[in-house]
Amino acid sequence: MEYIPRLRTKYKDEIVAALMQQFDYKTVMQVPKLVKICLNQGIGDAIADKKLIDTGIEEMSAVAGQKAVATKSRKDISNFKLRKNMPVGVRVTLRGDKMYEFLDRLIAVSIPRIRDFKGISDKGFDGRGNYSMGVTEQIIFPEIVIDKITKINGMDITFVTTAPTDKECLELLKLFGLPFKNQNR
Repeated sequence: MEYIPRLRTKYKDEIVAALMQQFDYKTVMQVPKLVKICLNQGIGDAIADKKLIDTGIEEMSAVAGQKAVATKSRKDISNFKLRKNMPVGVRVTLRGDKMYEFLDRLIAVSIPRIRDFKGISDKGFDGRGNYSMGVTEQIIFPEIVIDKITKINGMDITFVTTAPTDKECLELLKLFGLPFKNQNR
């Protein structure tokens, strides 16, 4: 028997029907879906210490369940002692089953571990149906071993959807289980 992620079956069984009823879509193909999740971590101190990029790649790969790659600078900036093509961050893009698995772990395990959590801000929409949020500490993920941490880094998480509006994207992410702040829009 082939393994299917829990949130993928939830999307097919529950979320599609709920969104079709709420937004009066004519076909199932109009219902917005999650395309990819992009994780990005800027490591500014990597200019002085090259080992920070290697630890960043290891941590991001453990969190995502997929190999992360280093991002490189595009141009020289003398004030920051930055040269072109120097590694300055780490990123990974998740699609398919790995994307749903990461989202499930983010909702069920990682977000409840955030200190003083009052809900995710609904201000991170870009106007085209995508949502970005920031995490201030990478230690909220259980895959990170706290004893091996040398520096606390944050990361950006971007949810790319096929939703044409922010309202539809918000509803999609709410139905997946992301705990947004209770604000009336």
